Amino acid sequence: MTAPRAVQRGFSLLEILVAFAILALSLGALYRATGGAVRNVSHIETQQRVLALLQSVLAGVDGVPEHGLAEQGEARDLHWSLRSSPYAGGAGGAGGASTPSVPALHEVQATVTWNEDGRERQMQLATLRPQLGPITPRPQP
Repeated sequence: MTAPRAVQRGFSLLEILVAFAILALSLGALYRATGGAVRNVSHIETQQRVLALLQSVLAGVDGVPEHGLAEQGEARDLHWSLRSSPYAGGAGGAGGASTPSVPALHEVQATVTWNEDGRERQMQLATLRPQLGPITPRPQP
């Protein structure tokens, strides 16, 4: 009489290798997705810091002297500059009607530059500000 064959239990070596390969591929995809999300969050935080700095620099300018503005500075790893030029399209400017009671306008442009991932990045905001100086009232008829 022959003994009954033993039932094989467990996984074969081939099945274990396939399972490890599937696990490695899925973990690699998960790692890439998570790494991309972390980079995006870092990029967005940097852009928020840059925008806050730009708004702060522009908010500090109430008016522009007649000779214009040319300033620059640094805040941590962000380099900012502030420049102005006469605005040609507004009242009192070079292109508008010259009225004594209306101040000339200047276009004020704030620029922030920084390095991110080995590349130089830049963001700009611009606004109009009046020229500082005495405003002479219009003569009454």
